[in-house]
Amino acid sequence: MRAAQQPPSAAFLPPLLGVADRRRRATPGAVARSSRFLGQPIGRALPTRFRQPGVRPTADLRSLPGVDTRWASPAGQAVTASAAAASSSPPSPDSLTNNAPASGRKPGFAPAELAATTLHLYNTMTRSKDVFEPAAPPAVTFYSCGPTVYDRAHIGNFRAFLVYDVAKRWLTARGYVVNHVMNLTDVDDKIIAKVSRDGVGGSLDDAAALTCKYADAFFADLSKLNVVPATTYPRATDHIPEMEELIGSLLRRGIAYEAGGSTYFSVDAYPAYGQLARLPPPSQTLTPTAGAGGLDADEYDRGDARDFALWKAWKPADGGVVWDSPSLGRGRPGWHIECTCMALKYLGTTIDIHGGGVDLVFPHHENERAQAEACTGSLYVRTWLHNAFVTIGGDGDKMSKSVGNWVSLDDVSPRAFRWLVVVAAYRSPLAFSTATVKAAGRTVRRLDALRAKLADTAAAAAAGTDADANGGSDGEVAPAMAAAIASARSRFVAAMDDDLNTPRAAAALFGLVGAAEKALKAGELSAATASAIDDCLVDFDTVFGIFYTPPVPTPAASSGGSGSDGVSAELQELLAEREAARAAKDWARADEIRGQLGAAGWVVKDTPAGGVLVPVEGSA
Repeated sequence: MRAAQQPPSAAFLPPLLGVADRRRRATPGAVARSSRFLGQPIGRALPTRFRQPGVRPTADLRSLPGVDTRWASPAGQAVTASAAAASSSPPSPDSLTNNAPASGRKPGFAPAELAATTLHLYNTMTRSKDVFEPAAPPAVTFYSCGPTVYDRAHIGNFRAFLVYDVAKRWLTARGYVVNHVMNLTDVDDKIIAKVSRDGVGGSLDDAAALTCKYADAFFADLSKLNVVPATTYPRATDHIPEMEELIGSLLRRGIAYEAGGSTYFSVDAYPAYGQLARLPPPSQTLTPTAGAGGLDADEYDRGDARDFALWKAWKPADGGVVWDSPSLGRGRPGWHIECTCMALKYLGTTIDIHGGGVDLVFPHHENERAQAEACTGSLYVRTWLHNAFVTIGGDGDKMSKSVGNWVSLDDVSPRAFRWLVVVAAYRSPLAFSTATVKAAGRTVRRLDALRAKLADTAAAAAAGTDADANGGSDGEVAPAMAAAIASARSRFVAAMDDDLNTPRAAAALFGLVGAAEKALKAGELSAATASAIDDCLVDFDTVFGIFYTPPVPTPAASSGGSGSDGVSAELQELLAEREAARAAKDWARADEIRGQLGAAGWVVKDTPAGGVLVPVEGSA
């Protein structure tokens, strides 16, 4: 296996200019002005915080140099802000804690278990599984592309967010301290198109209202899926001065040029362009580049590779979504410069891991990489991770808003969908259908049922003699089951270290599940053995993240769901669970669920045909 690749051939380039400390958000009354650093000569050394391989996270993110304190809470998590200064938070880490094991111990893996194998990750740049070697262990810098907040994210989008949630969970389980940045794209072609009316673009106020609405919806969906929050969620429009400076640096180096009021990156001027996407060298491209005009579109095909826009000149369709730059002119940033700027600002010159969907390899990640390395002369990313699409329909079509074949999280059980995604091979397409989600739901219920039986067995056995022929006695774990647990743990770690091989990790889990179910049926589990099995399941769940209770939506929040009368999939799942509890005469659980539904604004009306949800008067 190969280690991380060496720095690019653009190492002759001088270092990046210092990035402005000031962040100014454009408002309808005062568009953002250029950074004062744009006029400084090239060749100035990077500030210390940008020379480091990455910023090491601390308990209080606000104490870090270069971090925008408006986007960091005392807990180190980002906060979204609306144009009206109202704020909403991404899911709190505390709210996403998995169910603790009955023993009360901290779940996880022992150093000896982790020392048996070495973590390898498939690197898109090298097209091989490489040993993962962060620049400054135990710190890991991790950038993953976030959503363009112009609409609800669909479940195809959420595959990427779940894949990198699992990656981050496994890195954390291995003892790394992960500084994760996920951007929010809140200015691009799609957003401007959505806020425009009759071909006349909307205002910055319109764009801010739209993007804050869908950012809030995105964070709510992350919470439903039990995704561990990123360290920081920077928004593109809060970093216009830094983007201006970055573009100015490229202009002074002769790697960018102005044409028709816009600024373009010259792929001919950067010999390493195309390496990530395996494009021919710029000198062999069929499409003329420098001097022939560049592409203004954010997205385009490999066959149309050419100079791309860094700064787009204003046009009438943009309306009021515009910034006045003394150096670049009246316009707005291109999509690709946004991620480069925020990654360099928050994580430093070289990032340990950069993740995203495979559709982002070209042009977005190729362009993002070219911009960064052309400025810094250093390797931008040590390991590139990319996940495959979610497909839908008999023809295996990619799920996409542009095609109209997308499904939102309101239409599925969050836990079932999470399980469907996290146990699939992340580099292979994932076929979505009603049948696959239902099968995943049955698996989740099977795991829940096993944990409930283990808890009951442990309690009953502890109240009795706690001894039987095969289940161990006096607080000891039965030897046969101890061996099964050890084998499952060893196989699980080996699978996760093999490029996050969650299908094999799930197979290790279900090897233990099958043994436990067999022992339960035979009545051969002591309290200690049942607790040991449950502890192992919870340890595995630090990676899978399945043992949690999704937040229950209020009637108003549920009105967009696909269920009848606005009842979302989460509510339907809870109601079905209550019906099952009543059938099993588990009245305590049935009452607990009734209380959850009531707190969310719903009353359960029992009828001969089963329970029906009715909104509490005044809550809808």
